[in-house]
Amino acid sequence: MRITEELNERLTRVGPGTPMGELFRRYWIPACLSEEVPEPDSPPVRVRLLGEDLVAFRDSTGTVGLLDAYCPHRRAPMFFGRNEEAGLRCVYHGWKFDTLGACVDMPTETPDSKFRFRVSTKSYPTYEAGGIVWTYMGPQELTPPVPDQEWMRAPQTHRRVSKTGESCNFLQAIEGGIDTAHSSFAHNNDLANPRLLRNLDRHPKLEVEFTDYGFRYASLRNVGNDTTYLRVYQYFMPSQQCRGFFVGLDGKQPQMPGVFGHIWVPIDDEHTYVYNTLCSMDERFPITDEWWEEHESEMGRGKEENIPGTYWLIRNRSNDYLIDREVQRTKTFTGIEGVNTQDFAIQEGMGPIVDRSKEALGSTDRAIQACRRLLLRTMDEIERGGTELVGHDSDA
Repeated sequence: MRITEELNERLTRVGPGTPMGELFRRYWIPACLSEEVPEPDSPPVRVRLLGEDLVAFRDSTGTVGLLDAYCPHRRAPMFFGRNEEAGLRCVYHGWKFDTLGACVDMPTETPDSKFRFRVSTKSYPTYEAGGIVWTYMGPQELTPPVPDQEWMRAPQTHRRVSKTGESCNFLQAIEGGIDTAHSSFAHNNDLANPRLLRNLDRHPKLEVEFTDYGFRYASLRNVGNDTTYLRVYQYFMPSQQCRGFFVGLDGKQPQMPGVFGHIWVPIDDEHTYVYNTLCSMDERFPITDEWWEEHESEMGRGKEENIPGTYWLIRNRSNDYLIDREVQRTKTFTGIEGVNTQDFAIQEGMGPIVDRSKEALGSTDRAIQACRRLLLRTMDEIERGGTELVGHDSDA
């Protein structure tokens, strides 16, 4: 499938009224981490999602609200609002709104005024699961079932989630995540060890099968002696991938057997948040704070790797991800620390929105082709007025 410049625009623009923006607005998607609004009446946080500026807050009852970032009175920023007594109060004139966007107090008007009943602010419904605050931004009458995947049901001792900001369009971030062939190169962090499984066969065979939730695909590598190294991945609409990790690159059981995944959420056309999930699949292996921090650091997204107070990496395009050319020459394929950071260097290095009309795709790009076809097919279905969308009834 050849991607033209026109088709590339259709696949990448996510603002209100765009085909891809409308697609994302038909699904529950992450708005923020639960830890960002940790307790009732805690400070509100800025949220930018699908090109819209919003503010999230947890009210006095523990319910999370997601409102327009600006007060409907004079467009004052609600980020500076007072989170008090089951509502968020604008500090400019004291107008107060509940989690549904209703104005519950308007102290600048007389006590007998009915004006507040005619004023509301934009709000989106929220749902919490798996350490994430999810939201649905589409037509209310078409609201799909809330997310209910297996990793969300695991006890907190056996699941974790983190979040990282990435400076590029969501689609090239997704396509990097579902590209299995690049791991033999970009993530070869031990040049001295040619026996790592994914390095024994660097041209895997890919098999793809569409499903009622998206598609699944397998990467098969011939590693010798009639032995195949198999990795199976799941892609959930609109932008989530997960894969089991039960055999390490050395052929042995890893320290943490589980299901790892990512959810790519467009901030706007040129920025993305990546939610990184892990669910331990063995009750004997709870995820300790120490193990999780070590894992996140290995990925390049540990707390010490973030710009303080943010979810954005210190290693970024402005400093060439602190690439070490001597390490690249002698130890690792890229010379960049952190698996996550290696991905970002390539994906962000393509530019904010890559020109796919100049690509030359090969046999290992079948999952990328499947993703594009699925997204385009779903956009077409929405524009035709269809309501039965892929992934709406999945509870995998």
